[in-house]
Amino acid sequence: MRAFREAVEAQDMDAVEALLAEDVVFTSPVVFKPYPGKAITAAILHAVARVFEDFRYEREIGDPDGPDHALVFSARVGDRRLTGCDFIHVNEEGLIDDLMVMVRPLSGAQALQEAMAARFESIAKDAEARIG
Repeated sequence: MRAFREAVEAQDMDAVEALLAEDVVFTSPVVFKPYPGKAITAAILHAVARVFEDFRYEREIGDPDGPDHALVFSARVGDRRLTGCDFIHVNEEGLIDDLMVMVRPLSGAQALQEAMAARFESIAKDAEARIG
C-alpha cells in the first residue's frame, strides 16, 4: 500500500493513523493477543516509530490495486538488526482493517519486545487519550 509506505517512510504518524479503519486489528510480532481498534493500534505505531532506528522498506509484494499487501522492511533496535514484514489488508473504503507484523531473527524480536514493554504504560495512556 503506497500511502502507508510513504507515510511511514516520512515518519508522518498522523498520516499513518488516518489510514486506519476504526475496527482495525493489529497483530504484534511479540504478543500473542491481537489489539483491536484504531486508538491502540495508532498508539503502538507511534511508539514503534520511536523504537525502530534505521528503518527502511526493502520491497513491496502484492497487487497494488488489491486488498492485500506485504511490505518487507529492515530496522535496528539498539544493537540488534532485524528484518520484518507488514502484512496489510484494506477494506472496501481503502482503510487498513488488518495489520500484522512479523520480525526475525529471534534476538531482534526480543529486543523489540523489551523496548516496547518498557513503553507499554505510555502506549496505554496514549490509546486512552485517543479514545476520550
